[in-house]
Amino acid sequence: MSEISIKLAAGTNVGLVRKNNEDNFVVNRDLCQSEWIIPQSIEPISLGRYGSILVVADGMGGTNAGEVASAIAIETVQNAFTPENLGDIVTQEGIVTSEEAVEEFLGRTVKTADLNIVNASKEDSSTQGMGTTIVIAWILNDKAYICWCGDSRCYVFNGNSGFCRLSKDHSYVQDLVDQGKLDPENAFDHPYSNIITRCLGDPTNRSNPDFRSYNLKDGDTLLLCSDGLCGLCHDEEIMQIIEENQDDLMTCKDRLIEAALEAGGYDNITIVLCHIMLQDTEPKVKLNNTVFSKPNHHKIRKILLLLLVLALAAGFYLYRNPQQYAKWKTIIYQADTVLVTETDTTNTTLTD
Repeated sequence: MSEISIKLAAGTNVGLVRKNNEDNFVVNRDLCQSEWIIPQSIEPISLGRYGSILVVADGMGGTNAGEVASAIAIETVQNAFTPENLGDIVTQEGIVTSEEAVEEFLGRTVKTADLNIVNASKEDSSTQGMGTTIVIAWILNDKAYICWCGDSRCYVFNGNSGFCRLSKDHSYVQDLVDQGKLDPENAFDHPYSNIITRCLGDPTNRSNPDFRSYNLKDGDTLLLCSDGLCGLCHDEEIMQIIEENQDDLMTCKDRLIEAALEAGGYDNITIVLCHIMLQDTEPKVKLNNTVFSKPNHHKIRKILLLLLVLALAAGFYLYRNPQQYAKWKTIIYQADTVLVTETDTTNTTLTD
């Protein structure tokens, strides 16, 4: 198990063209508490029993209606993620009962939001045709559980493993890519890139959200965003901004919004960032300072080979110089005689 701390930053911008902001977002850094607030500080927060949740919704449907749809989606998520509802999914130790239970809960929440939007549009004719996308990231027990419907995205960046999308757009262009009719590199500039195939609020088609889980790593930065960012800035540009500013999420959030504005700001821009810090809580075995190493067999072979060469060279030299061999033999004999004499003297002294 690992102890998880997170840093959060979030913000939205109306853009340079739209008159109103149809995006909505919300975060709850500790689902044990009813603190659905906009992060104003990037101080680390320890993950609680029920984890943290991040949500972005991109509304559509004309004057004010898009705002209404995305607001209903956000409110539905808030009503679902209460300690009372989460107790059956998460144990006292903060462990999920099963991934299937998480998927079912998130899917049911999104489908409830869809139904709430449809019912609201029936009650108020001025909001007919409204809808919204949604992307949710539930951070819990070393994992991020992602659920989405539409083209709002979830990305992850890590300095070691790079940058990738965790969600897959429900869009006409993505369908073309999946069918092999369009190269992925041409999808960004496709004229119909704004057409989505799934959303919340369509009275003729019930929502069909997708789900996936992701194993969190130390240093991960999650990004949830509306297409006001990813529809105007290439993934490579988004990655570079996060890489350069991941230590300061507030600055990172501002730089991403600025990049979308510089690219035209044709849509509302909404960004939620979450930086993950994992600390291993398993007890570690302390070793003594003794260092054990395997014998270096390669080094030993080199030494033995060198000694063999020296022995052969000495033997060859003595063979070619018998007089020198006789001289060395005499010296060795005399040295041995002296050694024996000294030993006898020592023994005699000890006996006395």
